[in-house]
Amino acid sequence: MDHRLSATLDMARKFSELFVNRRAYTIQSMRAHPESGRHYYYRPKAREGGAPVELTLETVRRHLAGEMTVGIYAINPTTQRSKWMAIDADYKTALEDLIKVQRQLQEDGIEAALEKSKRGGHLWMFFETAVLAREARIYIYHVAGKLDVQVKGVRLADGIEIFPKQDRLQPEEFGNAIRAPLGVHRGARESRGWRYWYYGADYKLEDQLAYLEGLKKVSEEHLQSMIVGKTVPPEFAHQARRAEIPRYFESSTAEFRILEYVEVRQQVGRNWVTRCPSCAAQGHDKSRDNLAISVEEPRKYCCWAGCTKQMIRAAVGRPIPDRILA
Repeated sequence: MDHRLSATLDMARKFSELFVNRRAYTIQSMRAHPESGRHYYYRPKAREGGAPVELTLETVRRHLAGEMTVGIYAINPTTQRSKWMAIDADYKTALEDLIKVQRQLQEDGIEAALEKSKRGGHLWMFFETAVLAREARIYIYHVAGKLDVQVKGVRLADGIEIFPKQDRLQPEEFGNAIRAPLGVHRGARESRGWRYWYYGADYKLEDQLAYLEGLKKVSEEHLQSMIVGKTVPPEFAHQARRAEIPRYFESSTAEFRILEYVEVRQQVGRNWVTRCPSCAAQGHDKSRDNLAISVEEPRKYCCWAGCTKQMIRAAVGRPIPDRILA
C-alpha cells in the first residue's frame, strides 16, 4: 500500500511554526532491524568534519509526504524553552486517561489536540511563544496528580510519558525525541493505516494543519499563573536531569553486556548512541555515533554502518561462541 501524499513547502512551513524548535532531528529507519523487527530512530550523520545535519523545510515536506519519518526534539538548549508539550500514553487505559487530562486542560482554558497512536495516543498543547520546559512540565505533573493519572517512571511500568522529559539541557545534549505528527509510522501495520491523525479534523494534511493552527495557544503568563508555588514532584525530580545509563536485570554473570564495553555519550530518541567498537578498530566512526543501544532493552544493539554482532563482539574481546553461532 502506498502511504505517500502530496505535501507542499507551505505545509512544511505551517508544520514548522507549530513543532520545530531546534534543527536537530532523528530519522526512523525505512527497514526493520533483522533481529528485533523494529524500525529504530537514528540521528543523521554529517560528512566527515562537516556541520551537523539540520532539519530543513524540504525534510519536513518529505516527512508530511510519507517519503521519510522524522523525530523532533522539544527543548532548544540555547533557551531551555519548548514550543509544545506532548503527553504519550500507550497502555490499556491510555485513551481514557488522555481524555481526562484533555478535559482538565480545557477547564484550565487550554485547548489540546489528541492524536492517535499505535497503542494509545498523544495529547499536544501549544504555546504562543516558547516557554521554559521546566514550567510546562510542572503544570502537567500537577494535572496528572490531581486526576490520579499515573506517570511512567519510578517503579511504574505503565503511565503517561511527558515530553520534554528534561527541565533543561546542556549545549551538547538532545533530550528525548518524539515521532513528528502527520507522517508515516514505519513500525505500524498496514491494517492500522500507518498514519495516525488528530481526532479534531478530517484525515487530510490541509485539514489537520488548519485544525492545529486554529487551536488557542497558551500564553506564558497563563501557564505561569497555574504553577504559582508548585514544583516538579520529588519522586520525578530525577527525570529532570540527564538520564542515567540503564542497568540490566539480574542474570548470569557470564551474559554479554555491551554497556560494560562502551562509554555511552548521549541518548538519542529511544537509543543510547556511542562509537561502534568494530568501526573503531578499523579507524572509522570518528563522530562516535554508529552504535545504537536500546534504552528499554539494552541487550539489543546494532551498528548503523553495518557491523554484525559477531564483529562487534570480536572487537571487544568477547567473540560469540561457536555453539551459539551453530
